Amino acid sequence: MWPCYTSRTSRVQVDGMPKVSSGCVSVGLMLCVASAMAQADPHTMKATGKVDPRFQSFNVEMVEVIGGRFWKPYAATPVRDMPVPTGAFGIDPALYEQRTPVDLSDPRLRKMAAALGPTYLRVSGSWANTVYFQDKDAPAPAKPPEGFGGVLTRAEWKGVAAFAKAIDAEIVTSFSVTAGTRDASGAWQPQQAEAFLRYTKSIGAPIAAAEFFNEPTFATIANVPKGYDAQAYGRDFATFKPVFRREAPGAVLLGPGAVGEGVPLGVGGLMQMLPTAQLLQEPGAAEVDAFSYHFYPTVSERCAAHAPASAHIGTTPEAALTDAFLESTRTGEQFYAGLRDKYASKKPIWLTETGQAACGGDRWAATYLDSFRYLYQLGAMAKTNVQVVMHNTLDASDYGIINEKTLTPRPDYWAALLWHQLMDRTVLDVGEAPSPNVKLFAQCSKAGKGDVTLLALNLDRKQAHPISLAEGGERYTLTAASLQAGSVDLNDKALAVAEDGTAPTLQGAAVARGRIELAPVSITFFQIHARNRACLAASQSE
Repeated sequence: MWPCYTSRTSRVQVDGMPKVSSGCVSVGLMLCVASAMAQADPHTMKATGKVDPRFQSFNVEMVEVIGGRFWKPYAATPVRDMPVPTGAFGIDPALYEQRTPVDLSDPRLRKMAAALGPTYLRVSGSWANTVYFQDKDAPAPAKPPEGFGGVLTRAEWKGVAAFAKAIDAEIVTSFSVTAGTRDASGAWQPQQAEAFLRYTKSIGAPIAAAEFFNEPTFATIANVPKGYDAQAYGRDFATFKPVFRREAPGAVLLGPGAVGEGVPLGVGGLMQMLPTAQLLQEPGAAEVDAFSYHFYPTVSERCAAHAPASAHIGTTPEAALTDAFLESTRTGEQFYAGLRDKYASKKPIWLTETGQAACGGDRWAATYLDSFRYLYQLGAMAKTNVQVVMHNTLDASDYGIINEKTLTPRPDYWAALLWHQLMDRTVLDVGEAPSPNVKLFAQCSKAGKGDVTLLALNLDRKQAHPISLAEGGERYTLTAASLQAGSVDLNDKALAVAEDGTAPTLQGAAVARGRIELAPVSITFFQIHARNRACLAASQSE
């Protein structure tokens, strides 16, 4: 594959860390290396699919909007000193924190989020399953009405609508199914959903898409009736669907929004699980516009108590760059794609909630280390034709891409911004990578003109690895002082937003065709001036 390894390469040491550099020494070398990578020639890469214009999206949890208990971000306490979980579902109550509603009018937050637009803004989560929509202009009561766990006011939802408009987002949500929405027989009633949808329409913020409720595979945490089963879900969905069609015409009906299968999360012994296959067997339950699912590769240490040894629990920083961890996103997609093929054939797939780890993310979710998982997941899901990927969260707990206390961007924010600015919708066949430690993804470039954006992840912690460029362009390389650093450099320059939250213009460094060295644990986007035929055709059709 790489017959020219013995040729001279250029290596640059900066602060003891090797940096990306061009190692071209002759025309002969360029031709030799280019021929070794002929199947990945950006001029001739073929299109394999196209993703939604709002492919890269994010969640703001309902609990952020209304206030309540959510996962407390980790302090600097070592893992071994964390309290042993002993509370409900094996979780120590001390691992939650009571939070006031997020200020979605904050100009700094809006500017940072707007830099990622257009996007979908999903407002859902477990709290959405039990929230009461107060359909009048008044403050929330001291206690929610009987049968509900929280209150969403008109003012709060109007704030969500204003935030969405300011950042060029379309709203995705779900509905309450708790005891307060049910009649004496336990059947779901639509009055709350109707009021919520009508008010949303009245303020000029129509719902773009919605799931019936959040994660029905674990319906017990939604305060549904005891013994709630697939038949009850099918009955309730049959009531919900015509209401949604009537009150939100044109909106995408998503479902089922399941989680916890394909890759076991180890909580099945703590909560009753309703397998997705059973839910979809109910008459009409698979009649959706897009098949949605949620995915976490693991559960954070917060929720690790009592989990069986076979569960994906407590992934370590040492394992974060392994194929076993990264490839689990494909495993999850394959599981749910199989169910889609069986019950909702040809429907597009949306991944409507995902992150580094369920239960708020591990403590290194907020570091440079997680940017490899984040970008690998985006690339892998685009290749499998998943239309939308919604990261959890924008700015809450450790898996937020923005620090909720300081409103400073975390490394995943910069990874997201690079993807947003460089990756267009058309996905390309990049061929094989030169090494198992190098992961490659390619899509048409946002720059147009037939340009190709190549994303190269070098997962090797010690060694640089070469790739070949058949054409020149610009290079955007993310590195950090350490894998668990909370800040990153772009082409050796520190990244930061302005005081008002304005993101800087991300500038690439010129790169010539030929052999390029990828530094250990580096992330590089290449914008290649290839005049790719598939990309030229895509530009003309849009």
